[in-house]
Amino acid sequence: MAAYIMGQIDVTDVEVFKRYSEKVHATVQQYGGRYLVRGGEVEKLEGEFSGRRLVVIEFESAEAAKHWYTSVEYVPLKKLRQSASGGDLLLVDGV
Repeated sequence: MAAYIMGQIDVTDVEVFKRYSEKVHATVQQYGGRYLVRGGEVEKLEGEFSGRRLVVIEFESAEAAKHWYTSVEYVPLKKLRQSASGGDLLLVDGV
């Protein structure tokens, strides 16, 4: 069953986050993931969403998503992202 990494990101250091963005896509592809949403305009329809950057990445399974998230390729980039942004990251099963 497909699974999705969903993130709401508040960028605090644009230059450092740009370095992360330039490298992360290759790691997602390496683990079979693909971006469904990566930034772009957000229109709030309900609730208290702050208008942060949105990311949705599809993987073939939750296990594949976790392999990417804990991979030797992504962990250094995760640290870079965390130093340049805050926010929430979720793993959600598809239907």
